[in-house]
Amino acid sequence: MRRSALIALIALFSAPVQADTLLAARTLRAGTAISAADVVLVPDAAAPGIASDPDEAIGLESRVTLYAGRPIPLASLGPPALVERNQLVTLVFQQGGLDIRAEGRALARGGDGDEIRIMNLGSRSTVFGTVAGPGLVTVP
Repeated sequence: MRRSALIALIALFSAPVQADTLLAARTLRAGTAISAADVVLVPDAAAPGIASDPDEAIGLESRVTLYAGRPIPLASLGPPALVERNQLVTLVFQQGGLDIRAEGRALARGGDGDEIRIMNLGSRSTVFGTVAGPGLVTVP
């Protein structure tokens, strides 16, 4: 009895794991926000680094072109951009009770928490800042 249970257990863990795989329903260009209509869930063998649940992709943005009918790698998804390149943004410096705001121009595109380069329009100097919201960048 113990031997047959052990054999069944080994067979269970040595069999390929079946899971769902998320595929692109249509070709999605880089920078496209992913919606429920853009993905299809199909039963397939689980692969590491591939989305297996629609909640892992919906609401995110494709960083590269995703082709129709192909699995969606998690590494090719990211938060949607809140700041576009060349967009006018507000630079915010806060320390203690001090709050300094200036106008700047984004030199890169970025999502929430991304560090991007900004040109301060008042001084024409380039600084690095962290995207904190739509059109808002905090500077250390």
